[in-house]
Amino acid sequence: MPQQVWWPSPAKLNLFLHILGRYENGYHQLQTLFQLLNVGDELAFRINDSGKITLSPSLTGVKDEDNLVVRAARLLQQYAKVAKGANIFLKKQLPMGGGIGGGSSNAATTLVVLNKMWQCGLSTQALARLGLSLGADVPVFVNGATGFAGGVGETISPVALPEKWYAVINPGVHVSTANIFSEPTLPRDTPAIAWEDYSFDSTRNDCQSIVCKMHPEVANLLQWLVHYAPSRMTGTGACVFAVFDNEASAQKVVNILPEHWNGFVAKGVNTSPLQEKLERVNEASDMN
Repeated sequence: MPQQVWWPSPAKLNLFLHILGRYENGYHQLQTLFQLLNVGDELAFRINDSGKITLSPSLTGVKDEDNLVVRAARLLQQYAKVAKGANIFLKKQLPMGGGIGGGSSNAATTLVVLNKMWQCGLSTQALARLGLSLGADVPVFVNGATGFAGGVGETISPVALPEKWYAVINPGVHVSTANIFSEPTLPRDTPAIAWEDYSFDSTRNDCQSIVCKMHPEVANLLQWLVHYAPSRMTGTGACVFAVFDNEASAQKVVNILPEHWNGFVAKGVNTSPLQEKLERVNEASDMN
């Protein structure tokens, strides 16, 4: 067998999350800034002639057919009328339910890589539309760029940010996104902002106070972390992050974390590691 090619499935942070209102279909109108990171999961793919989609290893507590990786592969297979299948391998490093986009990123990597390996020929825009049916965060990973987003998170404008370093901390609790968005006291009237007016200090995460009330461990972590650097919860949690100008400062905070929390250091990047890998592979195949 040829050596496995491992494809990046990067994490993201929501540097802010404002809830502007609610659509008639129940979805919330958002504004957010998706910051892609240089750290994440990895996936590898072997194409088969059987048409079957397999995943190895299975994730504890998640049926394969419910895993976004398998769902993404089957969605593309059906949409593009592909007869071949794929054996998919997953190196899972990102915490599930942490608000850093692990499952959505896995789905996006699956769509992007199988589009190439199955020779579907779909555009990035078409893949992003497919991804949106799997989850609101999937398109940003398909597009492969840090972006300022609106709508339900699918209307994305790529932006260039200073490449900061982040300490990303997991408090070890699972937050239900559905529970947060159904909470009556959730703010739903935050005014829209223009990208030109964005700053970290003038924005917030509208879900943060609700999550802190439901999960005191998140509140405890934020109170601890804010002593070291500007800090905020990402998405609907439970992970929180602190912003640093250099890697050493971020690593110093991760090194002194109390034992009941765990975290990692990541660099904010404007272009996804997946996009960079795809370009390198395409360049190499063009040369052969």
